[in-house]
Amino acid sequence: MNELDSWIVAACGELGLSPAEVSAKAVLDVARDVAHQVVRPGAPVSAYLMGIAVGRGADPSDVAERLSALAMAWPSRTAAGDDDGRPVEDPPIP
Repeated sequence: MNELDSWIVAACGELGLSPAEVSAKAVLDVARDVAHQVVRPGAPVSAYLMGIAVGRGADPSDVAERLSALAMAWPSRTAAGDDDGRPVEDPPIP
């Protein structure tokens, strides 16, 4: 078991959840898509939004697919970059 799996088991135990209900890959995939296509701080916020949606009864796979599709369709940051075509830097995380 790797460190992430150990963390998931411990966090689920703390929250009264079953680790079998957690699709870490789906959450990580969405976080990657949002961080790379939209803005890095959007990754944890999107994971939180996924949790709220799933907690309200949405299908986890559907939520992940929809958020990833939204992120992948997001306007390119290089299009909004400097005049020399460099991408705009992510703002610092407070």
